[in-house]
Amino acid sequence: MSQATGTLDLRLPAATCDADACRLRIRALPAPDAAGSARVALSSRGLKPEEESLLRSTSQVQVSEVGPEFVLEFPEDPPTQPTLFGRLEAAWSNATAAKPAPRIMGIVNATPDSFSDGGVYHSSGDPRSTIQHALGLVSAGCDLLDIGGESTRPGAAPVDADEELRRVIPLISALHSQTSCPISIDTRKATVAAAAIDAGATMVNDVSAGLYDEELLPLVAERGVGICLMHMRGTPRDMQDAPEYEDVVREVLDHLRERVRACLKAGIEGNRIRIDPGIGFGKTLEHNLELMSHLPVLRSLGLPLLLGVSRKSFIAQVTAGTDQGGGPGARLGGTIAAVLRCADGGASVLRVHAVAETREALLVHRSLAKERS
Repeated sequence: MSQATGTLDLRLPAATCDADACRLRIRALPAPDAAGSARVALSSRGLKPEEESLLRSTSQVQVSEVGPEFVLEFPEDPPTQPTLFGRLEAAWSNATAAKPAPRIMGIVNATPDSFSDGGVYHSSGDPRSTIQHALGLVSAGCDLLDIGGESTRPGAAPVDADEELRRVIPLISALHSQTSCPISIDTRKATVAAAAIDAGATMVNDVSAGLYDEELLPLVAERGVGICLMHMRGTPRDMQDAPEYEDVVREVLDHLRERVRACLKAGIEGNRIRIDPGIGFGKTLEHNLELMSHLPVLRSLGLPLLLGVSRKSFIAQVTAGTDQGGGPGARLGGTIAAVLRCADGGASVLRVHAVAETREALLVHRSLAKERS
């Protein structure tokens, strides 16, 4: 197809359309005055909102709407199938791939100040009640445990590495000896991650996506463990101070894409990387709902999605006026609704407090989905 004339049919997965032979017709447009760029157009008729969002979120593509068409502008000149359309098709295939059966990650807070249950299971630094709580989550059916010793609730102050180590290492060591359930360490610090891996952790869950401590990604690569990269605007202390985005889905996607590249550059294998859009981390209610409604766009990166929506404040915001009180622990109904929405969107891992209830809801939800298919 030349830059100025011609058309090309891009075959996309049938899951994006009602018909089996789904195609979007793409036609070339004359290049703008600026050298080194190229433009193509495709029909906007029949595109679902998440499909439109996926197009707008494609790397290095500027999208504008002109009548019944989207005009896509690319840096390549001329656009070619391997670069232009191949990238679009790969992203679309990832976004519409078969949804996995989500795994359940049980939250274990070894902190006195976490937003939901800080201090409940780890008072005075004694890990025994926390160990019993974690083993209870395993018995309830969780697939992995996430151990954290530093609260990342809005407004939380940082914790030094020595204190974080004191909180989590005895806990991880004890759990590693008493259960075969995989353990993740929720930390931003390389020294804490290293000690946790020595104690038995096999994944690092970093809310800063490797930006807080430059030694973290090389450590993960060297030790051959998994990592979850989360998007966060700012720090826990200031992240909820009027966060703003022009396009929250695209900006979160771009940030995660860049952090994935940093992981690969550091030597971390792609199959060890998970991504998390960071619900509640530097986002308003509208931002959170927008992200949860466009999870297929985030799946376009082709990496497993980890979602943490359990008991978060957006649930209280949605239910304002009907909330019966009781704090975060009373948000079970809203949590289950959000968890099922994330499962429908293709989440691979669901990070929750109430493991038994989540597992039951997912089993029923999955059974109902099979009945409809």
